[in-house]
Amino acid sequence: TLRKPISQSSMADWASKNLNMHTQGIFRRRISISNMLSWNGSSIKKPMLITSNRAIKKEACEMFKLVQSYMGDRQTRMDRNHVALVTVTKCWSMQGLRDELYIQLIRQTTDNTCYRSLAWGWELMAISLAFFSPSPKFQSYLEGYIYRHLDSDENIAQRIKELVDLKNKKNSKSWKKRKQNTEEEGLPISTYAKYCYRKLQKVAVTGGKKGLRKPTVEEITHARNAIVTPSLFGSSLEEIMLRQQDMYPGHKLPWVQTQLSQQVLALGGEQTEGIFRIPGDIDEVNALKLQVDQWRIPSGLSDPNIPASLLKLWYRELEEPVIPQQFYKECISNYENPDAAVAVVHLLPELNRLVLCYLIHFLQIFAQPSNVGRTKMDVNNLAMVMAPNCLRCQSDDPRIIFENTRKEMSFLRMLIVHLDTSFIKGLV
Repeated sequence: TLRKPISQSSMADWASKNLNMHTQGIFRRRISISNMLSWNGSSIKKPMLITSNRAIKKEACEMFKLVQSYMGDRQTRMDRNHVALVTVTKCWSMQGLRDELYIQLIRQTTDNTCYRSLAWGWELMAISLAFFSPSPKFQSYLEGYIYRHLDSDENIAQRIKELVDLKNKKNSKSWKKRKQNTEEEGLPISTYAKYCYRKLQKVAVTGGKKGLRKPTVEEITHARNAIVTPSLFGSSLEEIMLRQQDMYPGHKLPWVQTQLSQQVLALGGEQTEGIFRIPGDIDEVNALKLQVDQWRIPSGLSDPNIPASLLKLWYRELEEPVIPQQFYKECISNYENPDAAVAVVHLLPELNRLVLCYLIHFLQIFAQPSNVGRTKMDVNNLAMVMAPNCLRCQSDDPRIIFENTRKEMSFLRMLIVHLDTSFIKGLV
């Protein structure tokens, strides 16, 4: 469900307060906000957003050239993958550049008469959102911009036609040149906008790429491919099952869930102290995530905390939690009643029920006394680390969140102790 973001008048108000107003001509006339936020074929001499940071002032102007290069509006010797990598790495390393990149992309995708350039601008926005979020101050502005493009394909085509016709009146161009400008290349803009909108909601919560390793070309390619081919992470269970239908038609469970669970056990996770509590190396987890999204499990893994951390991430990033939101109240109302807790599981949609039962069966292995002695992770600890990945409290009230956290843990504990999952053995 898409919540309606700030109005266009609020966006204009935000722009008037935060845009670094540019001037032009020998009389240094101020450029209007609408022109400041319309496609520009020239370079810029100062950042789009007000800043006192000298490093950002310098980097912002260079970054604008990179944006133009990626969109095909400026010639460069670098291939587009490398241009995207340099751009994303600058912003990933320097937090103050992130809002500047997003406002530059807003500018270059507004009143752009070349459809290919427009599509590539939206593509770069989608790639960037895989690595970092805008600041909280800028998020609602970016959200409002993306929201306006969710169903805008006809409007965009009409707007491009109007702008091209206007240009043609000013300077006559050949028919061939006009055709080139209006010719659609790439996906519909609404496809990019819908992807960016969902990605923005998630990255605002998760914070984007973590770890010390800088972004790689492989991650850039993966981020671009995810626009068309949804990732195994952050999608719905239905989307994931649909994606794996061709490769694993007989499977009743998500391949990513079963494979990562089996990896944890294969590496001796049930005998590893602090399993699920001690995180794996974040850069190695990121590297494994990239490979799993390409349906590959590397053979060189040695630390069970890495697949364990990625498995937790997979559950946590599901578009809708394993226990869907409509069952949340029943869960926290029955956190002390074993029979009622088990009954909730049987009410779940079939796919959610199987995925949850597989997880509980997996956790029951770790809850065995012989394993708890080694892992120091008893049923209470297992419930504590896993409950936030299965249930999501929608309240913003800290007191309700605190109170419900205890109930969520208790509910999951009831399932680990009382749910019969014997039917899961051998199921894939």
